[in-house]
Formats: sequence, C-alpha cells, structure tokens
Amino acid sequence: MPILARSSPQTGTLRSFHGLGIVCAVAAGVWLGGAEAPTKLVTAGFSPFAISLCMVLGVFVARWTLPIAFKGTNYVFRDLRSRPHLIAWAVLAGSLWAVANTLTIFAIRDVGLSIAFPLWNTNCLVGLFWGWFFFHELKGASAKSWVKVLGGAIAIVGSAVLLSAASVHSGSTTSSRAVSGVIAALGAGLMWGTMYVPYRKAYLSGMNPLSFVTVFTFGELGTMALLAFTLHDTGASLAAELHALRPSMLWLFLGGFCWVIGDLFQQYATKYIGIGRAIPLSNTNQLWGLAWGALVFGEFAHSSLTLRILVLSASAIMIAGALAITSASASVKERDSYMSAIIRECDRYKLDLADTVSAYHGPGSESAQSQARPWWDFLILTLAAGVFVWLAIGVQRPPIAMNLPSAAVLTIILFVFLFGCGWMLHRQTRFH
Repeated sequence: MPILARSSPQTGTLRSFHGLGIVCAVAAGVWLGGAEAPTKLVTAGFSPFAISLCMVLGVFVARWTLPIAFKGTNYVFRDLRSRPHLIAWAVLAGSLWAVANTLTIFAIRDVGLSIAFPLWNTNCLVGLFWGWFFFHELKGASAKSWVKVLGGAIAIVGSAVLLSAASVHSGSTTSSRAVSGVIAALGAGLMWGTMYVPYRKAYLSGMNPLSFVTVFTFGELGTMALLAFTLHDTGASLAAELHALRPSMLWLFLGGFCWVIGDLFQQYATKYIGIGRAIPLSNTNQLWGLAWGALVFGEFAHSSLTLRILVLSASAIMIAGALAITSASASVKERDSYMSAIIRECDRYKLDLADTVSAYHGPGSESAQSQARPWWDFLILTLAAGVFVWLAIGVQRPPIAMNLPSAAVLTIILFVFLFGCGWMLHRQTRFH
C-alpha cells in the first residue's frame, strides 16, 4: 500500500479537525431545531404539501445565496466540473431530503413537534449503519468505541419506542392519527439517514459542501414540486393554499434558510468526523425542537404530568445515546481507514489523490479565489435579497399561539452559534 503510506501523515490533520467537526455538529443541532418551528403553521389548517413547498423554496434560495456569497459561482462551477460524477449523487440526496421534509410536516400535524422530533432523529441509526457498511467508519475501532456505539444505538431505539407509546396514548389526538404521525416521523428518519451516503461520498472526493448543496437543491425542489402538485388532496387547490399562506410565507422561507445553515454545519461535521459521529451529535436538535415546541408553542400546556415526564425522560435517554456514540473518538487505525476510503473513491472515479487529500483536509488549491467576481454573482445575491423584501411586505404574525419572549431568547442563541462556529470554520478552513 505505497499510496496509503504516503498519505498516512495526514491522520494527524484528521485528528486536528475532530474538534471542529464536533462544534459544527452541535451548531447544526441548534439551527436544525429552530428551522422546524415555522412548520407549526400546519396546526392552523394549512396543507402540509403547501407548507413544505414554501419551505423548500426558501431552501432553494438559501442554497444558492450562501455558496455564492462565500465562494462565488466561478469557484462552485470549477468544483463541480472537477468531480462531475457527484452531480447525480447530489440530486439523489436532494430528492431524499424533500420526501423526508414532507413526512415531517405530517408528523408534526399528527403528534406535535416535541414528539415528532425524537422519532425522526432515529436517522442516526440509519446513518451509522451506512457509514459502517459503505465507508468502514468503525474499521479498526477499539472495543470500547464499539460498546459506546452499540450502547448509544440501543438507547436511541429504546427512547424512540417510549416516545411512540407516549404519542399513541396521549389524549391530544386520536389513536389512528398518532400512529400515522409516528410512521411519518420514522419514515423521515429513514430518508434522512440514507441521504448522508451521497454527502460522505462527496467529501471523501474533496468536494466543498458549499458546491454540493447548489446541485442538491435541484433534486429537492424538483421532487417537492412533484409531490405538491400530484399528492395535494385538501379541499382547496394548491394555488389557493399558497395564496392563503402569503401573509405567513416569510416565516416558512426563513425556516428553509435556517435549515440550510444547519445543514451546512452538519455537512462540515460529516466531512470531518464521519456519518456515524456527526449525525448523532447534530441530533441534539431534538432538544431545541423540544424547547421551541414546549416554550414557544406550549405543546405540553394541556398534557398530563406523567406524559411530560415520559417525553422528557425519553428525550434525555436519546441524547445520552447520541453522546455515547459521539464520544467514541476515532483511533489511529480508524483514521487510516478514512484514507483508505479516499483512495478507493479516487481509484473508482479517476481522481488525483494528492489534490483530493489536500481538499479533504483544508483549503486545498484555490489560486483563482482572488479573481474578481462576475457581475451575475451580485445579481443573484440582489435577487435573493429582493425575494425576502417582497415577502416581508404585508407579513403578519403567524395565526398560532406563541410565547414571544421565549422565541426571542432562542433566536439569540441561534445567532451566537452561527457567528461562533462560522468564525471557527473561516479561521481553519476558509469555508472549504
């Protein structure tokens, strides 16, 4: 293995980026938790498909705006041209995301945000399996690490079962609707867990997460439009539903924007610490979803004390399981297996190994980064800003009960993590 031998010194660099990956995963949890708050509009009687379509439109705007703001179209297209095989994988990942996001809307409608969140966070089990199966992420791991991973997985499954039982037997909804909500949330977890396979392939090939998401968004927008126009089955037409949502549409677009920020943090975490560790830690979004649901929307206001204790206990067990998985830090042998996976991707797709390793570990070669930006970069950013200005005209407070002081505190926390983690990424990677 002469190539592996030449690459082995990079394992020290892999270890140095472990802390950055952990911080990115935690920041992802904060932002992914906040992104789901606007979907509570489904409880006001709006169609889940209309809500999901609006959110995906906001995601589409954000997935183009942020990469262009940080890197520019020249960099993004150059990155895509150097790894064209990943375009199809990005579209597939976007399609899986759109299906999962739509399922979460149904889950929130049927069992509430506080209970749906932990159920779809079983995606960490799915991602953990795919990371082991496809990328050998635990290859060479110590017995202690395996115990942490398996113990954490058992804790997550057990807490999901407890939350399912709580939702079915709570008096807030009918049994049949609760069952459908549980199934929708678990289905979303399956879709999202599988979605990380294209992520990992992209970053082992050295692609920048900012480049990946620009293609990713075509898969999610196309799939969401197809779902919305073919499966929408409420009394009013989809156009009428969108018209009724117009005064609240800004909040859904902002929810999509928040999701993209959280997703980008999660993608950087996946790049630096792998699927099996990044997903469980970013699934601390459950705590933030619980905070938004309970503190802002009062989801537990009419629940029994027993149900509240059960939900909080199950949530604590799930988080403990996720942290146990994350604390299983990669050994030297496991870090060497990362290099083996990079070599395999380079051999499969005829990529330059030295360039791929450099791109995986840091800024890589960005000689064109100092070039002047083309005029269309500024046009795209202006159009994106114009969309939000237009949505802000005539915006109204969402037609649902909210605790505004709690919402303000949670929003401040969002921005603390945004600027803190963003500064670390810029300092260490220049957003590569």
